[in-house]
Amino acid sequence: MKQLLLIGIGPGDPRQVTYEAVDGLRQAHVFFVLDKGSVKNELVQLRKAILQRYRPEGGYRLVEVADPLRDGQADAYVQAVQDWHVQRAALYAQLIEQELGDGETGAFLLWGEPTLYDSTLRILDLVCERVGALHLQVIPGISSVQALAARHRVALNRIGEPLTVLPGRRLAGQGSIDNVVVMLDGQCAFAAIDDPALTIYWGAYLGTADERLIAGPLQAVKAQILEVRARERARKGWIMDTYLLRREV
Repeated sequence: MKQLLLIGIGPGDPRQVTYEAVDGLRQAHVFFVLDKGSVKNELVQLRKAILQRYRPEGGYRLVEVADPLRDGQADAYVQAVQDWHVQRAALYAQLIEQELGDGETGAFLLWGEPTLYDSTLRILDLVCERVGALHLQVIPGISSVQALAARHRVALNRIGEPLTVLPGRRLAGQGSIDNVVVMLDGQCAFAAIDDPALTIYWGAYLGTADERLIAGPLQAVKAQILEVRARERARKGWIMDTYLLRREV
């Protein structure tokens, strides 16, 4: 049977790759890397740097393919994502059938944590419908949420209070915000919030040489975050950021 590893590699720092992940890296025969185009080529290079660090002897195959594009302008967001998943599933099935031999182990190096805001597990459910059963192993990684809290030296949870994690497009409808981690906020939903009791802990490119951190009362620092975010995105062509919003009590 073919084996597939989903290896969480953390938010960017090769030192944050776990020992279990290193064992997985050394076990795999084939690594599948999705190329998101020249703008995000740095993400491919960071994956290659991790392989060079932990598999310097080589002995593996690297399969790079273009990642299908998602329609970011579609009105029906959920349907657009589901359509994108179907395209990815067809590609993954082709890769597994053509590039992975019986008894071999393939691996995807997944940014952050494979079970948090990553679609690969859902896509593989569709893949199994096409190629049959796979022996699947998920190796957890450090998430950007953990890295954010560590960089700002704050605990994510407060005593007796829940922690909510949601995408930026759901922030406006959240109602009362007490302790919320926001991911995938391409539209900067925090900028529309006018609440003097909220503090924001923001971070971009966590774990990389380009890491940016800003914290303070939301009303006082949100203009700074918008400026830094726009500048960095223009400079690099892409940005990955997340933040914690917390009501001070």
